[in-house]
Amino acid sequence: MADRKSVLRVGMLAGEASGDILGAGLIAALQKRFESIEVVGIAGPRMQALGARSLFPMERLSVMGLVEPLKRLPELLKIRRNLRLHFLENPPDVFIGIDSPDFNLGLEEALKAAGIPTVHYVSPSVWAWRQGRIKKIARAVDHMLTLLPFEADFYREHQVPVTFVGHPLADDIPLEVDVAAARHKLGLSSSDEVVALLPGSRGGEVRLLGPLFLQAANWCHQRRPELKFVLPAANAERRQQIESQLVAIAGAETLPVTVLDGDSQTALAAADAVLIASGTATLETMLMGKPMVVAYKMATLSYAIFSRMLHTPWVSLPNLLAQKELVPEILQDDATPEALGAAILRYFDDPLLHDQLRRAFSELHQELRRDASERAAEAICRLLDARATDQ
Repeated sequence: MADRKSVLRVGMLAGEASGDILGAGLIAALQKRFESIEVVGIAGPRMQALGARSLFPMERLSVMGLVEPLKRLPELLKIRRNLRLHFLENPPDVFIGIDSPDFNLGLEEALKAAGIPTVHYVSPSVWAWRQGRIKKIARAVDHMLTLLPFEADFYREHQVPVTFVGHPLADDIPLEVDVAAARHKLGLSSSDEVVALLPGSRGGEVRLLGPLFLQAANWCHQRRPELKFVLPAANAERRQQIESQLVAIAGAETLPVTVLDGDSQTALAAADAVLIASGTATLETMLMGKPMVVAYKMATLSYAIFSRMLHTPWVSLPNLLAQKELVPEILQDDATPEALGAAILRYFDDPLLHDQLRRAFSELHQELRRDASERAAEAICRLLDARATDQ
């Protein structure tokens, strides 16, 4: 066994807020196992609160889309080069890259080649598209930590050491959410029939999906006037965007929709059903036990390219986890107000379907509820123990 009383020197890199949350949980779990740990790399406020030292501001890595990373490429390459030199001159006992695969994998590959053990926490979607990346991952990573079980199966098939640790959201979200408290907070009664609308958090998503979701809500309301709608806006810009879209939709002036400032978990907890953009929010919705209709639209050329690269029959996490269609996925040209509205109303017209879905979601929730931070820390300790035995 490795000496768990010694100081553990950890290189750790988180590139965005979600990685900072995972990193903080992992640091806390490692601190239970070692007398002292020193964490150096790129860290957000949660990791820094636990003693991590950040060599660069995490915000400099938090870039999204296709164009913005290209604009910032020289700066990003310089940061990665400086980190590589730092860790080669000051080798940690282990380097842990958290998500941000485009940035982390190149750094991990260089460090692994120098004999530094490397761990990658959160699998890229290599199982879904660009499967050729598995070769680079195998060169870069001594051990992969996945949040989802089918991801671990993919790595085992390609002989990459892996541990399925579960998903921190499944640990954080209770198996039974407090619907009454959420409805009280939003001024809704227990007898209200409520649909949550989640068209995404990015401007481009809301531009394409916001009007569509509001039109679908309007279609539902015309057929079921008792329905009420809640729509959490990710920030002030998204709220302004959504309110402008509401004004532009014919008939929407009578639509009983409440636009919220954030608070998506309250909206989900209060809802009977959810109309949602494909993405990680579908996992949160599933963990809260809410029947959903998943929709997505993108630019025509982007969709043509993406659909050809996709290696899975589904895009939403509930269906991927179940390996069957639990919830409807209505994409691109098929995503019309009528199609989305009819799928939503089916949950209200068929209580049996509603209940079956809740049971299936509960089973998946328990499968993902593994105490992810503790399992991740234990997997890292096993890697260090194996290295110590080999030396």
